[in-house]
Amino acid sequence: MTFDNLTTDRNLRTVWISDIHLGTPGCQAEALLAFLKSTECETLYLVGDIIDGWQLRRTWYWPQEHNDIVQKILRKARKGTRVVFVPGNHDEFARKYLQHNFGGVDVVEDCVHTLADGRRLWVTHGDLYDGVIQCAKWLAYAGDIAYEFILKLNRRFNALRAHLGLPYWSLSKYLKLKVKRAVSYVSDFETAVAHEARRRGLDGVVCGHIHHAEMRQIEGVLYCNDGDWVESLTALVEHHDGRLEILDFGTQVASAKQPVPLPVPVTGLASAALEQATHGTPSASKS
Repeated sequence: MTFDNLTTDRNLRTVWISDIHLGTPGCQAEALLAFLKSTECETLYLVGDIIDGWQLRRTWYWPQEHNDIVQKILRKARKGTRVVFVPGNHDEFARKYLQHNFGGVDVVEDCVHTLADGRRLWVTHGDLYDGVIQCAKWLAYAGDIAYEFILKLNRRFNALRAHLGLPYWSLSKYLKLKVKRAVSYVSDFETAVAHEARRRGLDGVVCGHIHHAEMRQIEGVLYCNDGDWVESLTALVEHHDGRLEILDFGTQVASAKQPVPLPVPVTGLASAALEQATHGTPSASKS
């Protein structure tokens, strides 16, 4: 699919993207490149798992489109965009170079971003608050291999759906929302990072890691997850007045000339699924 006819110019204060997974067949490089070409911002945060070192150690995969992404980011840095890279677990090799600058890109463990309206947000990939990563890394590696297998099945399944004129359907997202343990894992992760942001005296947190775009209040703390560029094709953006929005490039880019603000935090899909699993009554969810 080409995205050339879908792009539209955006001028934003801040953009957060994560979980690009360059170096894997699942990376939606064409869509991301179109997004980067059509978006200008003062600050660009790369919130971890930009390069998938885990996958590259198993099998080398690096097409020209992935070079194009790196070059586009470096070009933005040269032209004056402040680019901040917060490494995640898949690109943990970059944590050896914290507090260094490469080609105009600052590498930091985490940081605090101040919105135009004065709110302060903690920016972290989030893997340090994932119990599986911290306590059973072998299980995380096994899960990563299983996720790659699911994505491969999904690509073939959706190729058939596309041939039949049917829309894209995500197996991994379905499993996240329907399998009770997966729902509990997502909810526990969200709560853990929100609690840490509150402990630090901040107004909210921006993270990635779980491939699930979300923006909602958790016990008085603004929780934001910018999603991923493997399936969701989402970014978190800040407008010049401090408004935050989850931009769904996959479904909203055609109408992006009139971006819809989010005055009310988006109700969590994970929370809705958890409530349904627990009480049997679904709540409103983000589409």
